[in-house]
Amino acid sequence: MNAPARGARPPLPGRDKLATLLPAPSGVARAEGTGAPRAAVVGGGIAGLTAAIALAERGIRVTLYERDAQLGGRLAGWRTRLADGSPATMSRGFHAFFRQYYNLRSLLRRTDPALTGLTALPDYPLRHGNGRRDSFRHVPRTPPWSALGFVALSESFSVRDLPRIRPRAALALLDVRVPDVYERLDHVSAYDLLEAIRFPAAARHLAFEVFSRSFFADPRGLSAAEMALMFHVYFLGSSEGLLFDVPREPFPQALWDPLAARLDRLGAEVRTDTAVDEVSVTPAGGFTVTAASGAEPYDAVVLALDPAGLRSLVARSTGLGDGRWRERIARLRNAPPFLVSRLWLDRPVRADRPGFLGTSGYGPLDNVSVLSAWEGEAARWAARSGGSVLELHAYALPEDADRETVGKELLGELHRLYPETRQARVVDARHEWRADCPLFPVGGHGDRPTVNTSVDGLVVAGDTVRTGLPVALMERAATSGFLAANTLLGRWGLRGHALWTVPGRGRSAGLRLAARRFGAAYGGDGRRNAGRGRAAATQP
Repeated sequence: MNAPARGARPPLPGRDKLATLLPAPSGVARAEGTGAPRAAVVGGGIAGLTAAIALAERGIRVTLYERDAQLGGRLAGWRTRLADGSPATMSRGFHAFFRQYYNLRSLLRRTDPALTGLTALPDYPLRHGNGRRDSFRHVPRTPPWSALGFVALSESFSVRDLPRIRPRAALALLDVRVPDVYERLDHVSAYDLLEAIRFPAAARHLAFEVFSRSFFADPRGLSAAEMALMFHVYFLGSSEGLLFDVPREPFPQALWDPLAARLDRLGAEVRTDTAVDEVSVTPAGGFTVTAASGAEPYDAVVLALDPAGLRSLVARSTGLGDGRWRERIARLRNAPPFLVSRLWLDRPVRADRPGFLGTSGYGPLDNVSVLSAWEGEAARWAARSGGSVLELHAYALPEDADRETVGKELLGELHRLYPETRQARVVDARHEWRADCPLFPVGGHGDRPTVNTSVDGLVVAGDTVRTGLPVALMERAATSGFLAANTLLGRWGLRGHALWTVPGRGRSAGLRLAARRFGAAYGGDGRRNAGRGRAAATQP
């Protein structure tokens, strides 16, 4: 990527003229020579890859450790062979690359400046089991017209429902600022906030629960602060809209292999299939990272792990961090399990089926992707076989759910949703049952780690990290990776990387004033239990 001239404002990262720039921290352009600092990055997902590239671009000698055989973390992919002999790439499932993922897109532009590896899906349709449908294709992208347009065009949210809504409670969604939103709403569940606002049931299930479950959590267990931030990022605070892009090819080919090649060109070392056993602080102030490949010294360490991996590594690294930090890490929780079922069918689905469909009221089925409509590898298999490739997701499943039973239920709901699949033969199938996503529970914000730690030179990155910025999901992972790198670069007097976010507060000064003056008093210290949160959320 070509850097803007010194002192010049970088071009906007998207269409939103109110996007917020965080300028690159100043410093020397690059560390040179064999005396450059050494940094270990533990974890090869989005956050770890971002931190590794951001550091290596400034001359830091980086070693990236990844316990699995492939990079990408929760977006990793791996080769498999189907029953018909065809090679294929399996992954943990569909991910939407929204246009407001400015920092993730900045990472991807390192190897694909025009982002030709992504392709746009024309719609984000939602369908309820009772027949109601919603779409964001024709909804205006700029607030407040986006909200008004959704109401005007929605089958599940009509003008007749507006008098039931409690304006004071709804104002909480119109002035979202970080960290203020957590101070106001973290002790309330997403479900209780929607109850307090009195959103119509159909709209809540179809248009809001779908988004809540994208955090892999039931709305009753999700912090209302996280949901409010999500509405701000994707709907009420950004003019990028709710349509999104998807990779043209499987994740490794489209995203991670090119980034790994860039790391190699930058002189970084990538060690896959290498789990880190322990990180210890040396008497001189550096670190020792111990893995199967041996124990090596580093000047700094980035921990870019999922909650379970972070808990486990910190527990094994007995001298790492102070007691309070270690206790907070130990309290981090994983979201409930989810199931991804990918089906290779012997016949096509109807040509008008969308590439992605969010669902509600179809049992455990949360969405359906027709991969063969947009992913090159799947499309080529479908062209050869005359079939189609579909992917089914079920989020926030009970811990004791039977995997085989859930898989059969998903297939049954697919037949109900797309009747033409009833006669299809499943050529092959792959099922991924996982439970390693972060949970953002009611009252849990204070336990989440920040980028900085109590140990100089030790930083944390990942989508569970508190960044102090309006970002979520994959964008939070990428943003935290850049922030972690910037922290270390500043320690060494090196120039950091510029970041962008959606606006850091509500877009309308009048609505912000109304929210502060008339909004419901959800105040609290974030430590009240969900029951007390329900009482607070139901104030008139």
